[in-house]
Amino acid sequence: MQIAKVIGTVVGNQKEPSLHGSKFLLVRFVDENGEDISHGYEVAIDAVGAGVSEWVLVSRGSAARLIEGSEKRPSDAAIVAIIDTISVENRLIYSKKDHY
Repeated sequence: MQIAKVIGTVVGNQKEPSLHGSKFLLVRFVDENGEDISHGYEVAIDAVGAGVSEWVLVSRGSAARLIEGSEKRPSDAAIVAIIDTISVENRLIYSKKDHY
């Protein structure tokens, strides 16, 4: 899994049938300080109800299809958790409540 920040939404009216009912979010991968570590962005299926500007965990590749009900969806990325806090060596480096 990788840490990412939700930066936007993607809406499409015409989809492959297995994607009906899926919510697509635009994510950018970040380090523990929120700095971009990727050049560009990725579209991920939202499995947990995340929103714009939230920090999330993203599973990529075949792991993205291991979510129940997603086995046959053509997806390479899935948001599997919304991050509340990140601590490294007893130091709080991210807290969701501090960002809102």
